[in-house]
Amino acid sequence: MSASPRNGASSPAVATPTGRNVNSERLRARAVWLYYAEGMKQSEIAEALGTTRVTIVRLLADARRRNEVRITISSSMAELAGLEVQLSQRYGIQDVVVCPSNEAVPDPTQSIAASAGAYVSGMMQPGMSIGVGWGKTLHSMLQFIESQTLSDLSVVSLLGGFSHVRHFNPADFAWRFAELFQGEGYLVPAPALVDSPETRRALIERCGIGEVFAKAHNLDMVLLSVGGIAQGATSFQTGYLTDAEREDLKAAGAAGDLLYNFIDVDGCLIDHPVNDRTISVSLEQLANAKARIIVSGGPEKVDVLHGAIAAIRPSALVTDDASARTLLAM
Repeated sequence: MSASPRNGASSPAVATPTGRNVNSERLRARAVWLYYAEGMKQSEIAEALGTTRVTIVRLLADARRRNEVRITISSSMAELAGLEVQLSQRYGIQDVVVCPSNEAVPDPTQSIAASAGAYVSGMMQPGMSIGVGWGKTLHSMLQFIESQTLSDLSVVSLLGGFSHVRHFNPADFAWRFAELFQGEGYLVPAPALVDSPETRRALIERCGIGEVFAKAHNLDMVLLSVGGIAQGATSFQTGYLTDAEREDLKAAGAAGDLLYNFIDVDGCLIDHPVNDRTISVSLEQLANAKARIIVSGGPEKVDVLHGAIAAIRPSALVTDDASARTLLAM
């Protein structure tokens, strides 16, 4: 994608009583050039031009409104846009972001994470209550989120914790996400999977976990990823489930999990004891959030991604182009 300012810095100065119009046009032209031609972030442009990020956002919007920017789209970008429109129409998803995959790199995690970081950064507002999941893709996304201080923001972990997966622990992700915005974090002080439904019930009703889960009602946003059923999937590196249990879940029809809720390709909870031992927010609660964002992709996750879309009806999906094509073919 290329862009060029049509008005601005190259225009002759026009004398005005204050010079405000000329300065504004010059600042706008510089902001447009740095953003579209140099690829700088809005916060970087604000620092370079000695102004605020809010001002840069307004200047870029003004430039587009005044038709001062012409954008040409390459064929590859046009293809991605086409996939986004088709997915949006096929699955009824309001916002779809499809990123390009690299044939030389079979794992699209980094590409998806970068796109998701930009999308989520633009969604954040003061006063929001946000529920978050976990996983490799979400953790990779943290480095691409633009941090800022947002007042009265709360982040609720939607799943119990793990002791074995240090880099992808739900508690760690919730804490780091809240820290990016100087928000309050609420964690689940229990393991993600317990030994029996009775233990689960006791922990939720008597040990304060129910109070955390109560905060998951009427969330402004939930930010989720999905886990596959294949051997080596992140959900099975936690030490809670054996490979035999994984095979049993697969035989029962599980395509993967959403917060350790194991679902089939159509988004229905499978009939399996594991689902009665999970310390996580229910699929019904997730579906009731005002904004529901799923960030995931890869060949081993397409089936469960299809199921997750059916289960919680996301308002936004961030995935890669290969996964997008497979979803459209299902």
